[in-house]
Amino acid sequence: MARSTRRSAGSAPARCAAALALVAAGAAGAGESLPQEALAAGTSARVERALAAVYPALVNITAVSRHFADGRAVRFPSAGSGVIVTAEGHVLTNYHVAGQTTRIRCTLTSGEVLEADVVAHDPLTDLSVLKLRPAAGATKLPRLSPARLAEEAELSVGDPVLAMGNPFALSSSVTLGIVSNPRRVFTDFAGSEMSEMDLGEGETTGLLTRWIQHDALILPGNSGGPLVDLEGRVVGINELGGGGIGFAIPARVAADVLRRAIASGELLRGDLGFFVLPVAKLGRTSGALVSAVLPDSPAERAGLAAGDLLLELDGAPVAVRFFEEVPELYRRVADLQIGGRVALTVERAGERLELTAQVGEMAPARGPESESRRLGLSVQQLTRPMALARNLGVRAGLLVTGLRPGQPAAAARPQLAPGDVLVALGGKPLETLEDLERALDDAAGPELLLELRRRDERLLSVVRLAEDRTGRSGGELPRAWLGVRTQVVTGELARALGLAEGSGFRVTEVFPWTEAAASGLEVGDLILSIDGEPLEASRPQDAEELRRAVEERGIGERASLGLWRDGAARRVDVLLEPQPPGTDQARRSRQPELELAVRELLFFDRIEQRWEREQTGVVVTEVTSGGWAHMAGLRSGDLLTRVDSTPIADVADFERAMRELLELRPPIVQLFVRRGPRTHFVFLEPEWSELDSEGSSR
Repeated sequence: MARSTRRSAGSAPARCAAALALVAAGAAGAGESLPQEALAAGTSARVERALAAVYPALVNITAVSRHFADGRAVRFPSAGSGVIVTAEGHVLTNYHVAGQTTRIRCTLTSGEVLEADVVAHDPLTDLSVLKLRPAAGATKLPRLSPARLAEEAELSVGDPVLAMGNPFALSSSVTLGIVSNPRRVFTDFAGSEMSEMDLGEGETTGLLTRWIQHDALILPGNSGGPLVDLEGRVVGINELGGGGIGFAIPARVAADVLRRAIASGELLRGDLGFFVLPVAKLGRTSGALVSAVLPDSPAERAGLAAGDLLLELDGAPVAVRFFEEVPELYRRVADLQIGGRVALTVERAGERLELTAQVGEMAPARGPESESRRLGLSVQQLTRPMALARNLGVRAGLLVTGLRPGQPAAAARPQLAPGDVLVALGGKPLETLEDLERALDDAAGPELLLELRRRDERLLSVVRLAEDRTGRSGGELPRAWLGVRTQVVTGELARALGLAEGSGFRVTEVFPWTEAAASGLEVGDLILSIDGEPLEASRPQDAEELRRAVEERGIGERASLGLWRDGAARRVDVLLEPQPPGTDQARRSRQPELELAVRELLFFDRIEQRWEREQTGVVVTEVTSGGWAHMAGLRSGDLLTRVDSTPIADVADFERAMRELLELRPPIVQLFVRRGPRTHFVFLEPEWSELDSEGSSR
């Protein structure tokens, strides 16, 4: 569509203001009184002044975005909005508009198109800071009219606001509405925990933001545009909308991101590694309930624990009564000086404690991603938050995000899979994307030896660039059991290890707390025989041979394993033990009033979840939709470890605790659970009288 340059009938802000005034007047009807007409005229004048102040700073953003699918980069056009906020050409927009892009162009309201460079991205607030580049052949930017960020603005419900942007990638537009809620946060439907907004590609936002909710029309393409009050100040950056509801990032948050980006070109924030819940349900008006402390975090090293009440941070009181106050506490932590020491005053079991933590640096939620065309896969650089979120046992490496069918990585032996973590290639450690390319450059021959982690398994895989062959390893071990996972020593793997031929099994994982671990078996051992009988296994389809050989022996028997370790033959005797029970053999219990079911905690639960051997509790197996447990936010898969102050070690403890609840009928039942790598509090609020009537009718 051609852009018109005719400027008759007044400026664009004046035309928009006039149109809005006509709408307001038309809605009133023909018999409007003079005071109402004057009110409409006054509103029109204020809207015109606001538009005149901000409209020239509006930009239409078009970009080339990129994501990865099936092991390759896929590019596509995208669009959004932004606003110029400095005379030097800095532009604020959303991260979900500018974040995963390879090129960004900004069209000014004058019609001029300028390229833009990224100054900094901040997924945590869904903001990006760009800087306009002079046009080709020019030495400086055109004269700009930046908008004013009103970080001091205090909005109230009912305040009129204008949303400016480029809906559906069309030229600049404006809509009028009012503020519905100036401090909106999102929680799950039960109101049991903060909800973060998924930006895609593993990025989330929301922990540091109380959004401005408004009803000015927001459509796709408006993202990143300014939310403006009738004084002509930018009070927010629009983020999303639909169904008559819009949400904007407050100007105070945007101004902070802008200052940090201009000062250092990056967003560095302090981190202590804990999460909190409001204390209202505890009957308190001050403090914050610590619901989770991340492993190996500054908070954990300081001695902070889930269940503590945080009373003071760095000498200042903490008051998180409601969820709306949670982001402000997280912002206080983020503003702490990295590397500095901070005092934490907590209450634990009625006792006041003084803790000291050294402030860490907040790590990015996701690392950079790229594709390797030579291998035919895409990988992402692992970050600590990624490793924690996926409950991985490794903190550095390259996460496989996709494989191209028919390419070398897809034909590796054993086959690679999304979710694997590559840790070495040809003996060279892999921590960055550049490491992978250097290792490929240095590799000799068509066969490449890859070391990878798959959960707790340490696998070796052979990639043959010229062939398309696949294989798999592992197997289920019933009856008499050897507590290891293995892979077949194929001919390719044997050659990669410098062996004359392939025959046997390589130990890829030794389960803790087992007779196999006690016997001294190690990852990397090659099991060649059992009780003097050679193990004829050299093909992927021979993966079950070791399992069958163990199965032929009885539980409690000792098996003599012939090994090859560190270039020498060895022999290890292992007591064969029963295979740990599966979920079909677990003891179970159902609580009909609260409508949940649990089962006992099993060996493989501890292994898969990376829990300690001493971990106790019961696994939630069912939460009935619409029941009290479901309403509170309990989830299937949660590990229930405490009910109020009663520890839950097993199913018997759970049943006793449930009987006590039915007798005492407390208004709030506090459940403490482990949820993957984190801990969490769930508050049940059953209507006991309603349960009585339900019970009598059954």
